[in-house]
Amino acid sequence: MIDKTEKDLRLNKELIINGTPQGGVEIALLEDKRLVELHYEKVDASFAVGDIYLGKVKKLIPGLNAAFVDVGFEKDAFLHYTDLSPYARSLLKYTQQAIQHGGPEDYDFSSFVVEPEIIKTGKINEVLNGKPPILVQILKEPIAAKGPRLSCEISLPGRFVVITPFNDIVAVSRKIHSGDERKRLQKIVEAIKPKNFGVIVRTAAEGKNTAELHDDLNALVSTWKTIQSRLQGATPPAKILSEQTKTTSILRDLLNEDFNKIIINEKSIYADTKNYIQKIAPEKTDIVSFFSGNNSIFDQYGITKQVKAAFGKTVNLSSGAYLIIEHTEALHVIDVNSGYKSVGNNQEQNALETNLEAAAEIARQLRLRDLGGIIVVDFIDMKLPDNKKKLLEAMEEFMRADRAKHAVLPISKFGLLQITRQRMKPEVSINTQEVCPTCAGTGKITSTLILEDEIEKNLEYLITHKHKNLTLAVHPIMKAYLTKGSFFSSKVWKWYFKYRQRVKIKEDTTFNLTEFKFFDKDEEEIRL
Repeated sequence: MIDKTEKDLRLNKELIINGTPQGGVEIALLEDKRLVELHYEKVDASFAVGDIYLGKVKKLIPGLNAAFVDVGFEKDAFLHYTDLSPYARSLLKYTQQAIQHGGPEDYDFSSFVVEPEIIKTGKINEVLNGKPPILVQILKEPIAAKGPRLSCEISLPGRFVVITPFNDIVAVSRKIHSGDERKRLQKIVEAIKPKNFGVIVRTAAEGKNTAELHDDLNALVSTWKTIQSRLQGATPPAKILSEQTKTTSILRDLLNEDFNKIIINEKSIYADTKNYIQKIAPEKTDIVSFFSGNNSIFDQYGITKQVKAAFGKTVNLSSGAYLIIEHTEALHVIDVNSGYKSVGNNQEQNALETNLEAAAEIARQLRLRDLGGIIVVDFIDMKLPDNKKKLLEAMEEFMRADRAKHAVLPISKFGLLQITRQRMKPEVSINTQEVCPTCAGTGKITSTLILEDEIEKNLEYLITHKHKNLTLAVHPIMKAYLTKGSFFSSKVWKWYFKYRQRVKIKEDTTFNLTEFKFFDKDEEEIRL
């Protein structure tokens, strides 16, 4: 593996939050000043990952072993058997009881009798026969023409723990490497865990005491009671619980000692964020600041420039190498090219260095664009197995910071590296191209000769109508064309001999190539 000290692995993280005039929110996550994640939250954002709905089963599809569920979206949501949860029968029973018997004050969840687990190879119609109302959680947001994807494995995430109803399992994050720490956390949680709840201990819990874990757990149990209360008398489809805003959910999942700045340009978001930080990490409230500058906050912190540089088909690397990122219906393809990078005598070493640089940028691009599914990377060919191993280990290391589920497969005999990555939200696609102001995107402009004739026709018309001391404003390239040649051979002097009137030519860099205007002696534009 790559040798890195703990200090090397720690990055300075900044969250830049831009409240847009339309009421939406743009969130940029920077690591050591480099943009690594970009999130958008619309004003009317609904059906976000983590939202909990009371849905109504509309159609069972035995051939797909799945069901379509009405959760209020224009297209029915998709629920596959594998996303039902082993405790699907318990969830159905609980949903029915909560609707009929009321909230926590009337119905004690700790006394709930859990039903037997469903089998992994079962059929959807055996579990959802009768098309009952069911509590579901958004697993994937609606993408393109597809409705949301659902899960019945309800989970409520906190800062240190995640609770999962209907099971009694305690699990500790594998990212906590110390065996003693894992045992300590396991013992604490087993002692404070309420009945009928499973608990997953998150990486952020490392080093936390019993009181901190207990407070986090109690807050999540209170949220479950809220769900129970809202189910009383509910009729599907109905939203039962909303996930936190993007800002607070990112802070909940990412906030650690590496964060040194949270900068916000909108007062209400600033106040909400400050309050949220005060609740979850009072010692970090000083890192939240309000941006009151006249410039765009994204421009001020160099985010706009990074977005434009990072989202094109071609992504340039600092060494001169570059990536080409292509999207097909089935997968994403990334090609690594050495470009104009200066090369030495050792071709194998040059290939390794370029590939390692590309691997770091590819890991960033996957997070930034939220690319999902299969990603195939065509690195520069290397012959030595040790170098291929170094590249694979580097890719795995660079991907460690990615919160999405992913797997990096070994380099194939064709020199291709495959990555699978789960995408949770619509892919971020930003157009980095602009329509040419001259050709309006057609790729064609007026011939210089035709343009010259058009200018002369207008000039002749003005002189005929007694205009004198004319000034012609054109693009700098057009000025050079009109004034080129010897003293008597330029176009300007030909006009003088023809019309007996001198025309002053001035350049305007704001004009497109085929744009021109005439001005009178008072420098007032003459509109034709």
